[in-house]
Amino acid sequence: MTTTTYATRTAAGALAALLLLAGCSSKAKDDDGDKQSAGGVKTGEGISGKTITLGALTDMTGVYATLGKSVTQAQQLYVKQLNAAGGVCGYKVALSVRDHGYDPQKAVSGYTELEPKVLGFAQFIGSPFVAAVKQRVDGQDKGLVLPQAWSAALLGSPYIRVIGSTYDIETINAVDFLIKEKGIKKGDKIGHVYFEGDYGESALVGSKHMAKEAGLTVVEQKIKPTDNDMTAQVAALKQADVKAIVISAGPRQAASLVGVAAAGGFDVPIIGNNSAFAPQLLATQAGPALMKNYYVASPSLPIGADTPEAKKLVADYQAAYPNDALDNGIVAGWTAASAFGEALKKACKNKDLTREGVDRALLTINTFDLGFGPTQDFTDPKSASSRESVILRPDKSVTGGMKVVREAEASEAAKTYNP
Repeated sequence: MTTTTYATRTAAGALAALLLLAGCSSKAKDDDGDKQSAGGVKTGEGISGKTITLGALTDMTGVYATLGKSVTQAQQLYVKQLNAAGGVCGYKVALSVRDHGYDPQKAVSGYTELEPKVLGFAQFIGSPFVAAVKQRVDGQDKGLVLPQAWSAALLGSPYIRVIGSTYDIETINAVDFLIKEKGIKKGDKIGHVYFEGDYGESALVGSKHMAKEAGLTVVEQKIKPTDNDMTAQVAALKQADVKAIVISAGPRQAASLVGVAAAGGFDVPIIGNNSAFAPQLLATQAGPALMKNYYVASPSLPIGADTPEAKKLVADYQAAYPNDALDNGIVAGWTAASAFGEALKKACKNKDLTREGVDRALLTINTFDLGFGPTQDFTDPKSASSRESVILRPDKSVTGGMKVVREAEASEAAKTYNP
């Protein structure tokens, strides 16, 4: 373990401990706080008057600004449609949004501010930030969190439920694609450029596992979210003679990596995790290189998928936000909000809209399918809700800028992988 990694993890642990202490001193929770509505439905935190409030901790100004905007607007659209259909149990649903700008202090303070006021969180962008509050969520808060984060470190919690394959599984499927479709073979080296922290390191576990299974060597390049120029990383990987590259970072880093590689004549396939692309990149200088050599592993079909559900979502979103681009953040946001809504509806039938009642309701959903690819099973908190990934390729000629090159599937290595 490097000194930097040790320091990062030590700081994260100290932050989590401070959060737990702060939470314990700020309030105590027990069953005495539960209430009964006129219809005999048990309620608690996050429900006031005739409104259920959900939280959304997003990134509108940082590394994932384009993703955060799409996720949030898709969730606001879902809430609007849910309320138009009568809401849940006679309650209207409201979304309380905070922008943390992918800043750890803002993310944690945003959680601390919203937590007492909301039933749970339909969105929380940033694996490291969710991990920082995990002990508090599991210990005293017990509010359902459906994050826009796929770190394997979040597994095991009945309250924090990752939707789709975690980054390690997604990366296993990504490297499987490189082997089956891009000629990577035993004895080859592959590069892996990754963010320090839970996101990148979770993905790195996947690439190392697949490398061991397939007889490959992984050449690591660790970066920070503030690193936007990948010139040094490309030079190092070119010198190491890697035959392909995995990138577990943000859209800006992916665009730089692909663009610099192309400019230097380094013609190797590059594949990113699901959050390492935004269609807006296709309008930049890196656009042609992205369409030639870049692929993305995704937990779902793209927004431009040829399904009735995708076409309806596109039409509804464009009607609500006619001036905004279409991207896969819309699918991710819509899916999480819909899963939370489904849990609310089941909890309503059980006459228990407390946090714990909603959590229990989600854990009974084993075939959640919105028409965007893999079916999700939320019944086992220790396992990812899916082990399948869709492989996408940038294409500015299609809706949302991404086309499917391999349908949803779990590689044999992903099926047998034990995190």
